[in-house]
Amino acid sequence: MFKVSSAQTVARRNTQGAEAQGQEQEDGTAPLRLALIGCGRIAQVAHAPALEKAENIRLMAVCDPSDEVARAVARRYDVPAAVTDTQAVLSDPDIEAVLIAAPDRFHYRLAEAALAAGKHVLVEKPLASTTEECENLVELSRKSGLKLQVGAMKRHDPGLQYARDFVARQLGEVRSFNAWYRIGTIRPGVEASLFPHVFADAGARQVEAGHKADRERYLLATHGSHIFDTVRFLLGDIRSVTAVHRGFGRDHTWNSLVTLASGAVGTVVITVDVPGDGAEGIQVFGSTGQISVDTHFPFFRRASDVWAYSSADGAAVVPVFADTDAYERQLEAFAHAVRTDGPTEPDVEDGLAAVRLIAAVAASAAEGREVLL
Repeated sequence: MFKVSSAQTVARRNTQGAEAQGQEQEDGTAPLRLALIGCGRIAQVAHAPALEKAENIRLMAVCDPSDEVARAVARRYDVPAAVTDTQAVLSDPDIEAVLIAAPDRFHYRLAEAALAAGKHVLVEKPLASTTEECENLVELSRKSGLKLQVGAMKRHDPGLQYARDFVARQLGEVRSFNAWYRIGTIRPGVEASLFPHVFADAGARQVEAGHKADRERYLLATHGSHIFDTVRFLLGDIRSVTAVHRGFGRDHTWNSLVTLASGAVGTVVITVDVPGDGAEGIQVFGSTGQISVDTHFPFFRRASDVWAYSSADGAAVVPVFADTDAYERQLEAFAHAVRTDGPTEPDVEDGLAAVRLIAAVAASAAEGREVLL
């Protein structure tokens, strides 16, 4: 259980870590001094490797309720401090920001405590468990003036960024779209091939399995956070959703008819599981062009494949990208926002919008009606 009550200082910071605090990058900007809260699977397979590579961030401490896991992650990445009490991180004046990678149900409490302690926050999606909690975080972020970025890392996928620019400049009036997010049955085997050994506490793993037993709610929240954020990132706000849900034992599917604030209509489909490989993407059709985006399994660290046609040019474009690790790009963008006092991508309002959409889909499917946002 993550604790945010008792105060203590971060222990075991080594001399190398302390000396590193004063170092600056070539452009004269000091790296953002950050702590990782939550050392579970997503932290170990996504965030810690990205933190190791990120150019403008220094990982000062890791925190997890399991001392064994915290120490193991700290050893693997040569982190100066490993602690079990969150307050040890939040009370340390040398730490400027936190990355919250704890389970979903802790996001609100940890983000709230971090903002209260004067820390900038990058929190994994979803922002919180309820719209009310998200609204509170919006207000806290505004009052504090601190950055609160939500971990929708696909906004930092250069393929999706290209698609957003194309939609804005060359697609014309958006008229229809189709978005999909399908998890395939071979995903566990793919993960086993890609992931390093993950340090885990057997007791904590059993507790988390219990919380994920409500698969209908868990799957909609964890996967809906991504696909609905992608739709909003490319096409803007959503006016209403009409959703249908079907369950097949452990498998679930949601099909939603979505009306954008612009009046355009499209579909969003979430399905877990499908036989074989999964797929994620979106097609958008406008008055002067169309675009197709196929997004890869994120741990391939590949940019989305994009095919874009402009009637003005009479040609299709297939862009190619080099810098494609969305997790690393997300962290560097967060550090840049803190250092320049610029906007985060996505911001806390985007996190609130995603949770509102998840709630709207659940309500529409349960009540058989259109839900207005």
